[in-house]
Amino acid sequence: MISYENLWITMKQRGISQYSLIHTHHISAGQLSRLRKNSYVSTHTVDTLCGILDCRVEDIMTYIRESPEPTEEA
Repeated sequence: MISYENLWITMKQRGISQYSLIHTHHISAGQLSRLRKNSYVSTHTVDTLCGILDCRVEDIMTYIRESPEPTEEA
């Protein structure tokens, strides 16, 4: 799973609001909604956010390994 929790922290540190992303940088409200839900966003969106926030990918997203389903042993 990809978590975008770092995005909100980085935005706060840089003083960039969701309002600013929408109205100044033309990031769609739908994209922000997907980011809040940790849903799929394109690498283009990630690239754009890195440019706006002047940060690295790691400052926006984190990979979280989902634990595998327990298997029954025979």
